[in-house]
Amino acid sequence: MTEEQKAYLQRNLHNVQEKELNILCIVTDICNRNGIEYWLDGGTLLGAVRHKGFIPWDDDIDICIKDTDTKRFIEIMQRELPENLFLQTSETDAYYNLSIMKIRDNNSLFIEFCDDFTRPYHKGIYIDIFPMTDYPNVSKKFCHWVTGGYCKSNTILHKHHLYSIRSVAELFWFGMKRACTSLLWRIANIFCKKGTYYATLIENNGLGFMHRKDAVFPLSTISFEGKEFSCPNNPDIYLTEQYGNYMQLPPEDKRDVHAIFYVPEL
Repeated sequence: MTEEQKAYLQRNLHNVQEKELNILCIVTDICNRNGIEYWLDGGTLLGAVRHKGFIPWDDDIDICIKDTDTKRFIEIMQRELPENLFLQTSETDAYYNLSIMKIRDNNSLFIEFCDDFTRPYHKGIYIDIFPMTDYPNVSKKFCHWVTGGYCKSNTILHKHHLYSIRSVAELFWFGMKRACTSLLWRIANIFCKKGTYYATLIENNGLGFMHRKDAVFPLSTISFEGKEFSCPNNPDIYLTEQYGNYMQLPPEDKRDVHAIFYVPEL
């Protein structure tokens, strides 16, 4: 990315964050009215704790919901979101092939490195929604290996390929790897006890994070950009499990953003 591109993104970052905050406020209001529990996650929760709002260079918002609420969440959001907002899943957007649910503002544009302009899926500014579920009581090493292998394989299998002997071999290899890791995960879910750990669905958990369930529930509240939102009841344990020493700022060359270009208002 050139210095000019970085400067453009920095100049417009605040407008992008305002748009994302507005989406979060609307989603929060709908969830509260309909009794759906959600909570801030990832860099959004980290920003709330460390900065009382957005991480200064961050350009996205992450929230979680219970996996058992996913179906109702989708139905309610499709019914109650204002006209400019769009709930994006692989079912609501035929050209979208990621497993992450997003709510996008269709009056804007948000382009990432992975975006594919041969596919006309919605590309507005968004917030991410991650359903979370009970995990089996397995070691973190096993979880990291299985979920990481599954996610990597799944990503490669969902990419467009120019077919050759090598690409066919890779598709076969990663197809087998996805099948094996999926089977191991199903076996773990059948034979291992649950109730201690809570985390995102396997297809969204490439880094193998597991949170203690008693650090999530019952939910609490936290201030983010001057507004109150739901959060895990023990953000310190939650964030330590995910980031380690989360209060330490990363070096400047590790302060990654998601976008390579955006237009806050079309």
